[in-house]
Amino acid sequence: MLTIEPTGAILGATIHGLDARRPVPDQAFGQILAALGKYGVVRFPDQHLEENDIRRFSQLFGDIQGPSSGPLGPDGKEIPMVGILSNIKENGKYIGAADAGQDWHTDMSYRETIGFANVLYGIKIPRRDGKALGGTEFSNMHAAYEALPEDIKTRLANATVTHTFEKFWNHMREHKNSGRPPMTEEQRRRRPPVVHPLFMTHPITGKKVLYCNPGYTIRINELPEAESGRMLQFFYDHQLETRFRYTHGWTENDLLVWDHIGTIHQAIADYRPDEIRLMRRCQVMATQVFGPRFAELARAA
Repeated sequence: MLTIEPTGAILGATIHGLDARRPVPDQAFGQILAALGKYGVVRFPDQHLEENDIRRFSQLFGDIQGPSSGPLGPDGKEIPMVGILSNIKENGKYIGAADAGQDWHTDMSYRETIGFANVLYGIKIPRRDGKALGGTEFSNMHAAYEALPEDIKTRLANATVTHTFEKFWNHMREHKNSGRPPMTEEQRRRRPPVVHPLFMTHPITGKKVLYCNPGYTIRINELPEAESGRMLQFFYDHQLETRFRYTHGWTENDLLVWDHIGTIHQAIADYRPDEIRLMRRCQVMATQVFGPRFAELARAA
């Protein structure tokens, strides 16, 4: 039997009683889904996981994303990945992906099938003077939508927004000294711009969320370009108000799952290169969550 301990903040809960190495019964998974919809960020403490454990647990939530712009498998499909996030370098290159620096975003909003969940497992957490560093900050998009002026909710009720991976790519090139070259035509072909509702109905809660983010969103399609730019900046400022935000402070062996549909996030890069942060990650696509099974499991919990 799982027990759920809310943080008392605008987001976040700790779930006790789960060993992620073992099969998860439907009843327990329904509890997890309901908590993920309600609290946005759920923590499973004191897990002891190998790569295959993380992959198996992550696949409960949907299909795991392959590489964003790298090679495909021999069948032409993306390879399900348990990725590495770290600030460890060998021969001048990061092992895995650099673990901070993207600023506020929602993973995989640039895809036709959006992201549902990030599953992140903390292996090494940087500390200084006994204090854990490298927290992950979140903002609540259920609350951000609810707090919008009613005239904006009404006027843009059916609006759509364009998201593109190239916005992130160029931001990292121009502002983060990433050293990456411009996107190739093949990369653009594989990651064309996509369109999603500005106010999306969350598949677990059934409530509206504000679905745009500074990392990938470029245009409100129903507005003239200049007005679109002003409104997007309004939404970016609004969704980052302090009242919507929560920071998770990491502990070794934390397994953290967060909801990409109902939150935006950023990693806090407050540690030095010699203060090691090492994590394993699966990005889970929204391939199952919009179907009836997940909503039924969550309601039954």
